[in-house]
This record gives sequence, structure tokens and C-alpha cells, in this order.
Amino acid sequence: MSISAIASGTAGMYRAADRLDASASRVARFGTGPSETDLSTELVEVMMAETDFKAAATVILVADRMTKSTIDILA
Repeated sequence: MSISAIASGTAGMYRAADRLDASASRVARFGTGPSETDLSTELVEVMMAETDFKAAATVILVADRMTKSTIDILA
């Protein structure tokens, strides 16, 4: 169970990082021609990616703690 949770958390961290990268790319292109980039929307996107990353990291942390507790119980 915890291995699956760790894999899920890792995948979530990658998705959040990809989201942040895409948003940063749009912001970097802002003002370089006809752009439909809305900076306030991109700021919200960055904040959501940060929250997603933190949530995924928490999933990994909890799975790690559960694994350690299980090992301690069995030892």
C-alpha cells in the first residue's frame, strides 16, 4: 500500500512541476509579441502548482511514516 502511495505522490510532484514549468514558459513569453497570457491567471496557476506539489510531498511523507511504523510493529 505505501509503495503505491509513494508512486502516486511522486507522480503528483512531477505533474505539479510540469504545470509550473508550463506556466513559467508562458510568463517568460509575455510581452514578446501577440500574447494572450494573463499574468494574474498565471500567478494563480503557480500557486495551484505549489499547493499540488506540497500535497503530493505530504502523501509521500505520510506513506514513509506508515512504512516506518509498520516495520517498528513487526520488529
